[in-house]
Amino acid sequence: MSERFIYITAGSEAEAARLGRSLVEARLAACANVISPVKSFYWWDGAVQEDTEAALVLKTRADLVDALIAKLKDEHSYDCPCVVSLPIEAGNPDYLAWINAETQAK
Repeated sequence: MSERFIYITAGSEAEAARLGRSLVEARLAACANVISPVKSFYWWDGAVQEDTEAALVLKTRADLVDALIAKLKDEHSYDCPCVVSLPIEAGNPDYLAWINAETQAK
């Protein structure tokens, strides 16, 4: 399968929504879901940090992941944004076809 599930964190729900809309409008993702709030614990600047963030979940095609990451890095407020791509191994065939149709160049 060539579809991908993309997981991103952002500093706020508003930023996650802005990023999600931008990536969908650019047809780099078929869909964006914002999940907020998310409690995050992570290492940064040599110490464990604790923050409230928002998660952004995108559905896209494998061949668009590099372009999606490049656009995200240009638009994200973080120095080192979390963005990871996970393969979708199975799913509703109609939904997977929709992801492919909505990420085609129009």
